[in-house]
Amino acid sequence: MSKEDGKIGLFTCVTIIVGSMIGSAIFSLSGLTMYKAGPAAVLSWILAAAVMLVYGLICAELSTRFPRSGGVFVFPSKALGKDGKDSSFWGWISTWGYINANIVAVAFAAIYVATYLGAGFNLPSGVQIPLAIATIAICLVLNSIRFSVAGKLNSVLVAALIAALSVYVLACFFGGSWDGAMLTPFFTQGKTGTFGFMAAVPTAMVGYGSIVAIAFMVSEVKNPSRNVPKAVLIAMSIVAAIYVLIILATLGLVSASFLEENPGMRYIPLYAACFTKLVQFPWLAKVVSIAAILALVTTILVVLALTARAIQAAAQDGLLPKALARSNRFGVPAVAAGIVAVGAAIISCFPSFTEEIVGFGTLFAAVTISINIVSLYAARRRNPSPEGIFKAPGGNVLPAVALALIIACYIPDIISGGWKIWAYTIAWYALGYAIFRFGYNRWSAKA
Repeated sequence: MSKEDGKIGLFTCVTIIVGSMIGSAIFSLSGLTMYKAGPAAVLSWILAAAVMLVYGLICAELSTRFPRSGGVFVFPSKALGKDGKDSSFWGWISTWGYINANIVAVAFAAIYVATYLGAGFNLPSGVQIPLAIATIAICLVLNSIRFSVAGKLNSVLVAALIAALSVYVLACFFGGSWDGAMLTPFFTQGKTGTFGFMAAVPTAMVGYGSIVAIAFMVSEVKNPSRNVPKAVLIAMSIVAAIYVLIILATLGLVSASFLEENPGMRYIPLYAACFTKLVQFPWLAKVVSIAAILALVTTILVVLALTARAIQAAAQDGLLPKALARSNRFGVPAVAAGIVAVGAAIISCFPSFTEEIVGFGTLFAAVTISINIVSLYAARRRNPSPEGIFKAPGGNVLPAVALALIIACYIPDIISGGWKIWAYTIAWYALGYAIFRFGYNRWSAKA
């Protein structure tokens, strides 16, 4: 058996990235961007795509420099720091924020399974939490098999998802109700005014967060120096086009003022379009429900896999118990995936608090992204041109621009978050530092 047997190729790489990106964000958080920015939300999603594409290409370069799964831990630990402990610290800080962001992301997606299913089909009351836990459990089981097999299943789900979303977009544009006049004025309809599209960028970035999916699983990819960057470019092109079409289709039916007057519709804008302007298609809400469930499942599948491999990488370097470094007979870090699943299941039991926690998780994701961008600069300085690697375009300029935009877009959210966001952030990273000190002294010598 060759080393390439059982590994995933370009097509599967693309479907994994596409499936992981098209999740709850476009079905729920898109409504928040429309509410904040009005028609200019289209620009929010385009700008977010550009920033995250740069980040995806940065991670593609880092993954070919350091071809080991567990990117958020591996990249900083290899590129930053003066010695072993210092390097491990940066890898751990990056991973610690990533764990929080992704556990919350899985919980958020699972919680909305019942919401989206109930909007299209009649569901009994009290099923939200049981359905959330059941969804996480099913995705955990699927994550316990060889990822090349799970990836093929993901490809089928993504194909069905894109087909369902295409039906929605076609119904919007050609159903007779879409009105281009609702897109004017373009910049001043949203709650946050002319520059509302900037305030909406962090929310839109969530929809592209899994652009790094394959870069973080590089050891499971055939010919990664070729397939990883190509998959990133193809997948982002597909997803950005789908998102822009969905946003434009919905904005021609649902205005920012409608979302302001009907707060309950802000998290289900596609359903708002179905229920108010597309009543001639009574079956369309069911199509949207099916699309939403497919998107949520594919997102949970990939996010579980990514987070588990980051935890595994940290455990392999002795920062977490050795049990978390182990893989099952399929090469999957099943114990680490189980930890993520349990954490997400616990959070999903408290749906009323999830939205606030998601805001914190978004901030932690931004910290991790920033650390990995800085890791690229450090890696290039230490070893400018290793042979046979992919090199992200734009030299050092594009990463600097991406980092500046991330910081600029998150500053309003940090300021508006008040003392809660500061207290939660300090507490989380203080706990992470304590675990690092304990783990490095206790487990690293045994790694």
